[in-house]
Amino acid sequence: MQNSESDGNEKCEQSLVFFDLETTGLGQSCEIVQLAAVSGGHSLNLYIIPRCRMQRGAAKVTGFRVRRHRLYLHRQLVLTNSLREVLVSFIAFLQMLGRPLVIGHNIRRFDCPLLARALDELDLRAEFDSSISGCVDTLPLAREMLKGHSLQSFRQENLVRELLGVDYKAHDALEDVRALQALYSVLQPTPELICRHRFTLDTIQNKPAVKSKVQCQPPQQRPLWEHFKQTVKISEGKAEDQDGEPNGL
Repeated sequence: MQNSESDGNEKCEQSLVFFDLETTGLGQSCEIVQLAAVSGGHSLNLYIIPRCRMQRGAAKVTGFRVRRHRLYLHRQLVLTNSLREVLVSFIAFLQMLGRPLVIGHNIRRFDCPLLARALDELDLRAEFDSSISGCVDTLPLAREMLKGHSLQSFRQENLVRELLGVDYKAHDALEDVRALQALYSVLQPTPELICRHRFTLDTIQNKPAVKSKVQCQPPQQRPLWEHFKQTVKISEGKAEDQDGEPNGL
């Protein structure tokens, strides 16, 4: 009886997905270059050739370069997908986990507005919204939980260094989300605190207007799960995410 009760409690626990974007710059008109997500041992890591130039500062921090319509990361060619394929795969990843809570560092001010703009542009917002239970930004969460610790910075790299005692390769979205997952497991916010910091894409303040720039050429329509199988890499991993300043880099 004890085992079955324990199993039931585990099933009732809400899934958590830690996500991060790397982008062409810091402004709200920048574009997504990398989207990564982690949930326990499952991970997703996808790249996109942006339609606008990489800003010099962003290229220096992230290591991304675009040459002849190909994307390079630290001079290594990386495989890319269209923005639509990446977003559809992210939605499928979320659906696989049963309406999880989406968590990221500084996502309310940076990543989520960019994600919302991209979802709106491709008419995927409703599908995304129905695939999650909400979002939580660990930047204000950590500020509230650690306000008595006299930390000099609430950037994710600094929090990971102070609380976990390790340095990691920041500004790579996959490394960032793995680090954030580990950081979150140390913070262990209460359900009440999580509820207080929960938000949705519709409740983001100063939500940017959707701009239809260069029209995306969507790939031929395929079933959602087929998109997922062809573009998602599921692997074992830990967890991280990004800093407390304007994110995405």
